[in-house]
Amino acid sequence: MRLKFLYITFLFSLNFYAQIDSSLLKRTQKDSTKQALNMDAVYNRPFLNIGKTPIAVGGYLEANWQRLSTDGVSEGHQLQARRLTIFMSSAISKRVKFLSEIEFEDGGKEIAIEFASVDVEFHPLVNFRGGIIMNPIGAFNQNHDGPKWEFTDRPISATQMLPSTFSNAGAGLFGKKYSNNWMIGYEAYFSGSFDNSIIENTENKTFLPAAKNNPERFEEINSGTPLFTGKIAIRNSKIGELGLSYMGGVYNKYKDDGVIIDEKRRVDVFAIDFNTTLPKVKTFITGEWAWIKVDVPSTYGQQFGKKQFGGFMDIVQPVLKKNILGWENAVLNIACRLEYVDWNVGTFNETGENIGYDIWSIMPAVSFRPTTQTVFRLNYRYQKQTDILGNPPATTAGFNIGISTYF
Repeated sequence: MRLKFLYITFLFSLNFYAQIDSSLLKRTQKDSTKQALNMDAVYNRPFLNIGKTPIAVGGYLEANWQRLSTDGVSEGHQLQARRLTIFMSSAISKRVKFLSEIEFEDGGKEIAIEFASVDVEFHPLVNFRGGIIMNPIGAFNQNHDGPKWEFTDRPISATQMLPSTFSNAGAGLFGKKYSNNWMIGYEAYFSGSFDNSIIENTENKTFLPAAKNNPERFEEINSGTPLFTGKIAIRNSKIGELGLSYMGGVYNKYKDDGVIIDEKRRVDVFAIDFNTTLPKVKTFITGEWAWIKVDVPSTYGQQFGKKQFGGFMDIVQPVLKKNILGWENAVLNIACRLEYVDWNVGTFNETGENIGYDIWSIMPAVSFRPTTQTVFRLNYRYQKQTDILGNPPATTAGFNIGISTYF
C-alpha cells in the first residue's frame, strides 16, 4: 500500500508540474554516435528532465491481445495489460548517480522494485554500484524493456529457465574502456541468492524462476553465502557485441545456528550473448544461450534436472523506412524468433532413454515503428513441448497483437 501511495504521489507531482508549465519537462538528448553495451541498458532510455531539478523520469507500457490454443483447446480472446514500468534517475552530485525502476505487472497485481542503485564513478574502469541490482547474466535480464523488442512475449529461456528479470540486493564494481572501434566492459557483483524453492516448487521440477517469489531475498540469504555474478563484454562498432557471463553460489540452508544440517549445494549458470547488424541490408541479429547446473539431492526424483540448457535468437529485417502518415523515418520490420529449452538434460538411470521436459518455438513477426520509441507488433507462435517421458508433444499455436512504448 505504501508503494502504491508513493506512486500516486509521484504521478500527481508530474501532473502538477505539467499544469504550471509544460516546458518544465524536457526530453533528455542522447548521443546516437556513442557506442553502448548491453550493460548500459539501465541508463540507455529516454528520460524527461523535470525543470531545473537533477531529477529525470520515464517509463514504458506494454499491452496486447492474444488468442492461443494447445492441442485445439483455447481460452479464447485475451486482452492483457502486461506491465507498466516507471523509472527515475537523479544526478546526486559529481560522479554520483541514482536510478530506480518500478514495475507494475498484470494491471498492478504484482509490483516490484526491479532496480534501485547508487552508482559512484571513481574512474571509467572502476565504478561502484550498490542497492537493488539486476544480475548481469546473459543480455536480456538487463536489456528487457518492451519497446526494444519486436515480440510481445519475452523469451522462454530468459523467463522460464533463467529467472529474468532477476534482481537482488547487492553491490559490486563495473567499468568500460574505449579504443577506436572497440569497447570492453565488465561487471562483478555479490548479491542475494537463490533458495530451496528452485527444487521445491509447484512446477515439480528444477525451476530457477521460483526464487523470484521469495521477497525475503532482499533481506536475507538462505545459505548465508552471497551469489556472485560476473560478466565481460567486448564490442566492435562494425562487427557487434559478444558477452560472456557467469552466476553461481550456494542455494541451500546448510547450517542452522552453527550446526551443519546439509552439504553445500550449488547452482551455477554460464551464458553467452551476441548481437550484430549486418552491413548494407541492416539485418539485426541478437540472441543468448545459457547452461545451468544444479546440485540436486539424491533423494529427489529424476524429474528434477541437474542440468538445463536453452536460448533464443531474434532476426529482424527492416523492409521499409520512409515517412508514413506524418511519422518521419517510420520503419516496417519482418522478424523471427527461434527458441529452445531443455529443463532436464540427461537420460533415465533405468533405461538410458532421453529425459523429456523440452520445448521449442518459432515465432514469425511483423512490427511497425512510427518512432524508435514505439512499436506495434503482430506475432504468430508455433510451439511444441514434451513431458518428462517424451510422449508426443503438445502443440501450441496462435496470434499476438500488441503495442509497447516509452513515455
